Amino acid sequence: MGLDDKISNKAEDLGGKAKEAAGNVTGDDQLKGEGKGDQISSAVKDGVESVKDAAGKVKDKLTGN
Repeated sequence: MGLDDKISNKAEDLGGKAKEAAGNVTGDDQLKGEGKGDQISSAVKDGVESVKDAAGKVKDKLTGN
């Protein structure tokens, strides 16, 4: 996972947490849901990047790089 991807995913996660907190404070269920959705999206992206990293390591071992 590249540094840009990590930063982007972390920013999305933090933004989602802020939206969720703002939704809780204001009683805005839609905003709270958007925040949770942003956090889930960030977690999925992190998971995909982790799988890509692991696959790259396996490939490197198989090819001797």
